[in-house]
Amino acid sequence: MRHIQNQAAPATEHGKPVQCRNWLAWAIDEISADFARSADTHLVKVQLNGLDGIDVYFKDESSHPSGSLKHRLARSLFLYGLCNGWICEGTPVVEASSGSTAISEAYFARLIGVPFIAVVPNGTAPAKLAEIERLGAQIERVDGSDIYAAADMIASSKGGHYMDQFTFAERATDWRGNNNIAESIFKQMELEAHPVPDWIVVGAGTGGTSATIGRYIRYHRASCSRTRLAVVDPENSVFASAWQAARRDLVIDTGSRIEGIGRPRVEPSFLPEVIDRMIEVRDVRSFAAARFLSDRLGKRVGPSTGTNLIGVLELAEEMRAAGRKGSIVSLICDGGERYRDTAFDDTWLASTFSDFGKAWAGLDRY
Repeated sequence: MRHIQNQAAPATEHGKPVQCRNWLAWAIDEISADFARSADTHLVKVQLNGLDGIDVYFKDESSHPSGSLKHRLARSLFLYGLCNGWICEGTPVVEASSGSTAISEAYFARLIGVPFIAVVPNGTAPAKLAEIERLGAQIERVDGSDIYAAADMIASSKGGHYMDQFTFAERATDWRGNNNIAESIFKQMELEAHPVPDWIVVGAGTGGTSATIGRYIRYHRASCSRTRLAVVDPENSVFASAWQAARRDLVIDTGSRIEGIGRPRVEPSFLPEVIDRMIEVRDVRSFAAARFLSDRLGKRVGPSTGTNLIGVLELAEEMRAAGRKGSIVSLICDGGERYRDTAFDDTWLASTFSDFGKAWAGLDRY
């Protein structure tokens, strides 16, 4: 059982505890006030050599208060849980997450004062674990393949709510607009030389971001008519294979090395029908691209942003070869500070990837 209604308040109104209804109004106001205090994330134009006439932009989702793209998802999931009656005062909230979603959900749990338990796979970056704990959350470590069942079991045992980002990501966000990430991108692009992007490039973890952007492009077909959606997929992930084979039953035993994206199963929120292109990216190229882009921007970005960059470059090279001009937009998913023990540790990179130098050299021309 995932959703246990809080029965603490004896007085009811239309079947709901009055105390819970009053708290619910307060909690939604707190989340809305937090949203009002936050400016939109920056759209950064990245200068890359050899791509004349092709403009590249990265929307900096690391500037959210909780430090990543998952801030948007966590806000939507909390509002979804609150308005569905699944979260009330004191309800323990549980999530299965490799790090960034747990950090963002811990942020909102602290904001409205509910307990939060993050169920994380072994091997999650220590810096992410430290941030989850700093926000007052509890951490449960399990084998990567067991995080779903473990989170569900913990929620049931505590009479709480399993947030289940992998199921609810695509339905908790209003994909038609309402300041979602797609609407923000197109609004910020309005005054650029090529205001309607040829491509938007994202990764897939839950599948929620690609679902939101893909649906938005189709819904606003008049203003987004030339835009296509590409999803990059790292090693040890089934999304690309599932998209190519039109199958949702694919499963593998290994987990992705690129935290936040790539999954061993096809998540319920992944909607292959709204994706125009899948691009498979080797992990060594993702880490090299993260370091390269960090140097170009003067700020550290995480490996999943490196995966995005490799996809951007592949599409940009195709446009250049065809003599086409235009724009490509992608995302800075999170900051690199959380990966100081991996992506920004030269010793770790050298011991993990024997061909890291070759991958780095391949980016020199940009």
